[in-house]
Amino acid sequence: MAFDVASFRAGFPSLTSGIAHFDNPGGTQTPAVVGEAIARTLTGPLSQRGAATLSQRNAEEVVAGFRSAIADLLGGVPGGVVHGRSATALTYDFSRTLAKTWSPGDEVVLCELDHDSNVRPWVQAAERAGVTVRWLRLVPETGELDLSSLDVIGPRTRLVALTAASNLLGTRPPVATVAARAHDVGALVYVDAVHHTAHAAPDITAMGADLVVCSPYKFFGPHCGALVADPALLETLRPDKLVPSTDVVPERFELGTLPYELLAGATAAVDFLASWSPVEANRRERLVAAAADIADHELRLRTRIEAGLADLGDRLTLHSQAAERTSTLFVTLRDRLPVEAYEHLAKQDVLVPAGTFYAYETFRALGLPVDSGLRIGLAAYNDDADVDRLLEGLADFLT
Repeated sequence: MAFDVASFRAGFPSLTSGIAHFDNPGGTQTPAVVGEAIARTLTGPLSQRGAATLSQRNAEEVVAGFRSAIADLLGGVPGGVVHGRSATALTYDFSRTLAKTWSPGDEVVLCELDHDSNVRPWVQAAERAGVTVRWLRLVPETGELDLSSLDVIGPRTRLVALTAASNLLGTRPPVATVAARAHDVGALVYVDAVHHTAHAAPDITAMGADLVVCSPYKFFGPHCGALVADPALLETLRPDKLVPSTDVVPERFELGTLPYELLAGATAAVDFLASWSPVEANRRERLVAAAADIADHELRLRTRIEAGLADLGDRLTLHSQAAERTSTLFVTLRDRLPVEAYEHLAKQDVLVPAGTFYAYETFRALGLPVDSGLRIGLAAYNDDADVDRLLEGLADFLT
């Protein structure tokens, strides 16, 4: 049965604005059920966590619900789920913690496909620790990961950090292949699944990842981050923390009082996604089934957009060419500035951003100036009418 995009869209009050959102890799719109969960939690009885009163128990239940939901989404276990202010903040926190175990002569391996949040924290930690940074390269013509560059992973490698999907090109590199090579030399694997989770239900075990981060606001939730790892691994890590704060995993990595309302909103976003499953099963299985249906829907729209871009000929170049990729397209224009296209489309309530997208290393590897193109990113609520408006607007701009 085809994905019912009209019913899906009905859950999002903001879509009545008439804006056709293709800015989704930067953050999606939010369904009413998520906003309601946030408001209900924030205005209900709520205190510091405990068991003596309803307000304390509510806080405990929200935290437990968040850990369970994120674990189901990423294929982990609740005891390995850490909340953070953002994926960037979590990566900085864990880079500092992991770097305590590094010594001069060690190496970390990073990837040219990554958002800077999975690059700069590791580069800066490596500089402080006197550790060498090596690179997994991309193939500029295709946007694929250059598998020959896996040779940089060797006996001195302590950590490999890479994306599960490029937020600029959509490329899905073979994470499991990279992880296997890393584990062969005893290195940890840190995976940025922020963009990937918006288009799939990742599986930390299948990826071979040791630590995975995601951001609920990329899949219809509130602005926060989450990290998933094996609790046994987290037990071995010693972050900086306040003396009175608990040393229990995963709480030892969470600084200060948790934003209970955001945790409730993230849980509601996961449940919202699971509710679109075509099968009755446990939540993890429903998330996987719903993600497959949504991916098919997005792929159909992506194929329409690609055909429309091809009709515009050499006036633009589509750089998203990898065989395995999300429904995210990066294009450059031959004779026009991307910001002019963005402004032209915005006047028609079609939102296609131009910018750096924090993909500095990817731009460099492509041989392109930073801020040199447009990113067209699909989400489950996009429909054929959105695509029509996008293609008509681009054709009008380039005429």
